Amino acid sequence: MNNPNYPADGPNYSADGYAAQPRVETIGSLRCIVVDGSADAHIPVILCHGYGAPGDDLASLTPHLIEWIGRDSAALRFIYPEAPHDLSELGMPEGRAWWSLNMMALQELLQTNRFDELHDQVPPGIDEARAALGETVTKILAETPDDTPYVLGGFSQGAMLTMDLALRGDVRPPNILVQFSGTLVCESLWKEKLDRLKDTHVLQSHGKIDPILPFSSAEALRDMLREGHAEVEFMAFQGPHTIETDTLFRLVERLRLLAVATQQ
Repeated sequence: MNNPNYPADGPNYSADGYAAQPRVETIGSLRCIVVDGSADAHIPVILCHGYGAPGDDLASLTPHLIEWIGRDSAALRFIYPEAPHDLSELGMPEGRAWWSLNMMALQELLQTNRFDELHDQVPPGIDEARAALGETVTKILAETPDDTPYVLGGFSQGAMLTMDLALRGDVRPPNILVQFSGTLVCESLWKEKLDRLKDTHVLQSHGKIDPILPFSSAEALRDMLREGHAEVEFMAFQGPHTIETDTLFRLVERLRLLAVATQQ
């Protein structure tokens, strides 16, 4: 999915005659890539990349999403915030992070089947990341009518952050919360706030052979959400730490339904 040239040189897709041209905006304190499905786009779709990816990582999905959704994509504004931390000193020149990770410690927990020890931990830096993304989402929503639906989500670390924002943030919960290959952290804190997702559809996917974030931890997140009576659509797939095509198609259907509902 990495495509560092996408903002400047990436493809456009014409939805109903409109050229979906990406642009860069600073919203709050975060640099964002924004792609409107049309001149009348009004439903925010905010997706956050994972640890170590460039800020435009998920933006490369936009032409495909617009093409698959078709004319109903005219209602959608795709927004991809860039994480604040630069990982170039760690040997990842274009890599970004929402908060720092101790990769050696994570690998040790994985190899000793003790990853569930992290389920109730609050990652150092997640509060600051939540505040920064919350400011960005607040500014995005301030430009739309109060009853406008919106979508929030991300991949891996971006999924964890958006779950944390949806549950512990000051912004109103999203209509759709997308969890691509995320995991369970902040368990006790999240459990206290699960009623915030009572009107949210959670689309969660995870690979059964994920070598980075175990499938069992994704199941634990799913089970916690369902125990809190959240509506969770859980898509397991036979694959590693990635975004799987069938899940994208499910997202497309959800986005289409959301767009159509605002036109009625």
